Amino acid sequence: MNNINFDDDNFFSHFGEIMGEAMEQRLENSPYFIGMMSGTSLDGLDAVLCQFYDTGEIEILDSISTPFPDDLRDALLALSTPNGVDEFIHANQLAFVSELDVFGWASVFYAEFASGVIHALLNQALLTPSDINAIGCHGQTVRHRPHWHFSLQLLDPNVLAERTGISVVSDFRRRDMAVGGQGAPLVPAFHEAIFGKQSIGAVLNLGGIANLTILGETVLGFDTGSANLLMDAWCERHTGARFDKNGAWARSGSVIAPLLNQLLTHSFFAKDLPKSTGREEFNLAWLDAQLEIFNRQFNQTVQAADIQATLAELVAVSVAKHLHPFAVKKTLVVCGGGALNDYLMARLQANLTDWQINSSQAFGILPTLVESMAFAWLARQTIIGETGNLPAVTGANKKVVLGTVCFA
Repeated sequence: MNNINFDDDNFFSHFGEIMGEAMEQRLENSPYFIGMMSGTSLDGLDAVLCQFYDTGEIEILDSISTPFPDDLRDALLALSTPNGVDEFIHANQLAFVSELDVFGWASVFYAEFASGVIHALLNQALLTPSDINAIGCHGQTVRHRPHWHFSLQLLDPNVLAERTGISVVSDFRRRDMAVGGQGAPLVPAFHEAIFGKQSIGAVLNLGGIANLTILGETVLGFDTGSANLLMDAWCERHTGARFDKNGAWARSGSVIAPLLNQLLTHSFFAKDLPKSTGREEFNLAWLDAQLEIFNRQFNQTVQAADIQATLAELVAVSVAKHLHPFAVKKTLVVCGGGALNDYLMARLQANLTDWQINSSQAFGILPTLVESMAFAWLARQTIIGETGNLPAVTGANKKVVLGTVCFA
């Protein structure tokens, strides 16, 4: 066997060529990627089967959306809520003794559940695991602390790769954070890829958190605050329903202007870019504290539906305030579960009167599938060795290839 001289620059050049050929061969073998996403709303796991074409176009061939089992959802909610795990362990009389126990158990449970979703999707599409190049699985964010330079996405990719027989790309955020970024938002690069050539000024994702992508010569992106997160939690507490369908309950109430103004004093809204947020800053404990302050100041009884209407207005107003300084092409595409909330969409239009607002459905993509599609795209970027972050968005000091790969 010939000795390999690792100090020889030719070695690295040759190695790069070999890896490039291997990546090209993988793409020739399969243009199919699966993207999986579960957001801060915790309503379930969405998966899309995408085909990528040499022209740069992407097509969704099939999709599936599956609610989380109650015990997994409860664990994810507890883990993503500061100091929420002790109550979860006590309420369920579990043998876990720490937050790490719950995190480890839920990581495996999430992967097992995700593998079942993958097999169901493949059965629908009449494909086998060997037809798929890779799965891009975001996992569940349970803690996002950009000021401490970390973000945790819960998932055991080893289990997912083993159960499906498909390579898994995951852990997308931490490489961006390693080069000074916030690791979020990551979807603006994808928004640029699919919407950038059209006459669209901005893309708004209304998941648990709201985030904006500003399309222009320099693409910008940032979180604007809570979207469905607070509305869903308030709705479940008072009605038992996990979300306010079509915003009907919010529509039955009236906006409480003084409370809205108070909520808008949250420090996140005034932060400079880049910025991202999550349940760490917007949660029921924060809302309860704000309501207590409001009640002491105004000493008046308010209806739960009025608070729901105020929370919806908080979303619309905070989005509009963040969007106005960047307005060029006044066409806004809305995706995420919030795009299905008729009342919220109406409030957005009322606060953005000179904007044309459309659901992503008008561009051929279901609103609830855009983020899953993004992680299929990001997985492909990883597999072919292309960068996936935008420094102007995340604050990173350079572009990098995102994610780690667990080969099947």
